[in-house]
Amino acid sequence: MKSISVKDLAALGDATEIVDVREDDEYAAVRVPGARSIPLSRFVQSIDEVPASGTIYVMCAAGGRSAQATTYLEDQGYDAVNVTGGIMQWQDEGHPVNRG
Repeated sequence: MKSISVKDLAALGDATEIVDVREDDEYAAVRVPGARSIPLSRFVQSIDEVPASGTIYVMCAAGGRSAQATTYLEDQGYDAVNVTGGIMQWQDEGHPVNRG
């Protein structure tokens, strides 16, 4: 499984496609601007919401759930990358977030 640090992800800029697999309440509380919410609890049923082309960066709170989703996406033929450290590290490093 491919992975990327939040620092390296932030350096890629706004053109990245981020899928956040945390649950709706977690996503509502804090999220990366522009990230698409597809909770892990309904991920398989919502696979059609994942962009069909390009690299997909998968994020959760710390990296565990996103690793599961990344593995699933790779098995389906997607170019998926797990974001290690997740939104917790993203915030800790001072990257921009949306709240509420």
